[in-house]
Amino acid sequence: RLQQIQRVELLRFNPYDDTGGNLSFTACFLDSNGSGIIITSLHARSGTRVFGKEIVAGKSRKHELSKEEELVIKKAMES
Repeated sequence: RLQQIQRVELLRFNPYDDTGGNLSFTACFLDSNGSGIIITSLHARSGTRVFGKEIVAGKSRKHELSKEEELVIKKAMES
């Protein structure tokens, strides 16, 4: 059960060589136990894709996390 959001972190990055400006991002919104959601937006010339994943105790039970998602969760848990 999600408590109140206490840990928030945002990371902007560029996942593709053919785009610039760090228009992609991943953001997590976690409670003190590391549970909540992570939202990732990947921007490319062909369009933008948005992904949402449930996080429980710092991990995703249903979906694999990208290295950027793992990093943003780690940074949020350290704050």
